[in-house]
Amino acid sequence: MTDRPRRGHQVLSGTVPSAVLLLTALLLVPSCSSGQGGGNSGSPAAPASSPASPGSAAPSGSTAPDAESTIPAPSPEPPAGPSAGPGQGNAELAITYKSSAAEPEVHYTLVCVDGMPDAESKHPTPAAACSALKENAALLASPALRTDQACTEQYGGPQEATVTGVVDGVPVDDAFKRTNGCEISAWNAAKDVIGASGGAA
Repeated sequence: MTDRPRRGHQVLSGTVPSAVLLLTALLLVPSCSSGQGGGNSGSPAAPASSPASPGSAAPSGSTAPDAESTIPAPSPEPPAGPSAGPGQGNAELAITYKSSAAEPEVHYTLVCVDGMPDAESKHPTPAAACSALKENAALLASPALRTDQACTEQYGGPQEATVTGVVDGVPVDDAFKRTNGCEISAWNAAKDVIGASGGAA
């Protein structure tokens, strides 16, 4: 006598493959739909943001334009002195002259407009001083003496002078002595502005 499969077993075995097929179809439908990840369509999982979009993040390692930087800004360069050669002849200067250590300081004021002295000037030779500054705007911007610069060891006198102010809109601050050949040469070039020719005492 052959065994006949029970009716309930036939129904169950016929239903299982149908359920598996239905479940597989449900899983594949979302992956094939437009704009979703997975599948073989080659579309990306998420839309790529355009580099120019306002909400996009800055590239790695770069600083956003409005972000604060922790690197300190470089110190500003000191202003360059007046350029060599003829200038505009405009100046406002305070000059201090001392003929020797025992003598009191003498103070002058020099104001030049277009190479001519202004009435505010209190200077022994204002016309010569303004003319000298117009001919050479860098007269008071002598470079600092280099340590390797050869200067004759000669003494020109105890005189000292300082000149501060503005020449052609550029700040100047210069000191003059007569203790060696280089300093004597700088003094002689600026003697009209200093207001004294100097000389050994």
